[in-house]
Amino acid sequence: MDATILGFLLLDALQNGVVYGLLALAMVLVFAVTRVILVPIGELLMFAPLSLVWLQEGKLPGTLWLALALGLLWALLSRGRGSLLSLGLGGLLFLLALLGLKLPLLAYPAAILLVVYLGLATYRVFFQPMREATVLAYLIMAVGLHVAYQGLGLVFFGPEQYRPAPLLPGEAMVGLSWQGVLVLVFALAAVVALYLFFRLSLFGKALLAAAENRLGARLLGIRPEEAGMVAFAIASFLAGVSGLLLAPLINAAYFMGFMLGLKGFVAAILGGLVSYPVALGGALLVGLFESITSFYASAYKEALVFLLLVPALFFQSLRARAVEE
Repeated sequence: MDATILGFLLLDALQNGVVYGLLALAMVLVFAVTRVILVPIGELLMFAPLSLVWLQEGKLPGTLWLALALGLLWALLSRGRGSLLSLGLGGLLFLLALLGLKLPLLAYPAAILLVVYLGLATYRVFFQPMREATVLAYLIMAVGLHVAYQGLGLVFFGPEQYRPAPLLPGEAMVGLSWQGVLVLVFALAAVVALYLFFRLSLFGKALLAAAENRLGARLLGIRPEEAGMVAFAIASFLAGVSGLLLAPLINAAYFMGFMLGLKGFVAAILGGLVSYPVALGGALLVGLFESITSFYASAYKEALVFLLLVPALFFQSLRARAVEE
């Protein structure tokens, strides 16, 4: 290895690490507020670029009908404001999708809104009725949704791989395209926006309160259910935009979200599923470790990345005062 190769590896590690970091931040946020380990976040990431490709080809994606079906169940399970929110967002999504068939630029917000709406409906239909369930029960449901959504991705989009056109074509420098720069800029902007949201906005502080003490937050008038909806909306938005920005750099396919979600999960575990800065640092570590191991032992890079879970979980077990399920 020389300085040139090391530079390429560091750029690759940074580009991959920030994507893992966004997924890790989303998983930490959802777990802190709802105690749900968002295993299907990789599928939400995958749905965005594939839905975009379908809209740009003049076809309504199957994910649209899935989202609207879950939205209808959301409306039936809710009352008053929740039902109106579901129907209103569903109508806006359908209208935006129809416009996206004619105007390619509108396909981007349509794909993002589709993923956000699907994330909200997933929480309301599958997780909110289990509000008194254990973390293990949440995990089983999340794994089941991951398998179901990945299978539906295969049904909706087939086994083919697609590569949408980049928003910013060309190379900024050797080894880094302008699309890669866009990924880095979005990651930085998202981290800053989340920090300002949690520290300066009243709603962000309410989310932190619900994450720290659900009973105390409820006594102060903060509804954990609404906090969970906001957490899922933010996580789905981060996943959807990350998928749209990442798809021009790699092939978009029904299985693309599986490994990305797992590596984001590894980063979240390194942060103990509670610390945002440590999770972000863990994501950069995962990206660097993956990049270095791909150079020296490419055949084993995935196994070596997941091997990082062993010391992390061992350390967490030493810190834990009690063993939960």
